[in-house]
Amino acid sequence: MTSKKDRFKVVYKQGFSLSHKIIVDTETGVNYLYVSEGFSGGLTVLLDKEGKPVITRN
Repeated sequence: MTSKKDRFKVVYKQGFSLSHKIIVDTETGVNYLYVSEGFSGGLTVLLDKEGKPVITRN
């Protein structure tokens, strides 16, 4: 198998049982917030003050 760059990269983590992560899509640069507690969780696009997706430029 050849090594391939992972599409999604965790750039921030906080917590354990209540966990917050910021995940970046390395192809589009879009930032997502993932929050989990116990066996449940949710994912949403991070938005700036104008309501546009936060984009991380490489």
